[in-house]
Amino acid sequence: MDTTLINILCLILLVLGMLGTFLPVLPGLVLSICGLLIYKFGTDADLPMIYIWAFGILTVVSVVLSYVIPAKTNRKYGGTRWGSIGSIIGTIVGIFIPIPLGFLIGMFAGVFIGELLHDSKDMNKALQSTKGAFIGFIYGTGFSLVVGVAMFLVVVLDMLNII
Repeated sequence: MDTTLINILCLILLVLGMLGTFLPVLPGLVLSICGLLIYKFGTDADLPMIYIWAFGILTVVSVVLSYVIPAKTNRKYGGTRWGSIGSIIGTIVGIFIPIPLGFLIGMFAGVFIGELLHDSKDMNKALQSTKGAFIGFIYGTGFSLVVGVAMFLVVVLDMLNII
């Protein structure tokens, strides 16, 4: 395959990976790491292996953090297991609702409803738990996006022979 086509494919995967950090229909950093690997091994790139290892580790860390951070911030803001379960169910349901950002709306609605099912009299606690889930989502997504942008920049800079 032509090197130019491989480079274009890599850049497309890297961009889709960055979009996937906040759109759940795309596998996020998995696409980015695939683009990085295809670039490294599908072309005659001089990209050092340390980048492959570092981004591989950061991708695994990001996947773990995407589950841990929202749960921790949910708990920090007074959330319970009910809210965590509601978050998962709401996200899954939200993916299939044909509205913009349905997954996000579903996640927050799931946390809120889950907390209300746990304690229907404490709406403030449910709102605080939802706030915690939102903050956790921002932290996790932000970390993943930074890693995705860094992968993109490393590949582009290597293509331009800057690194």
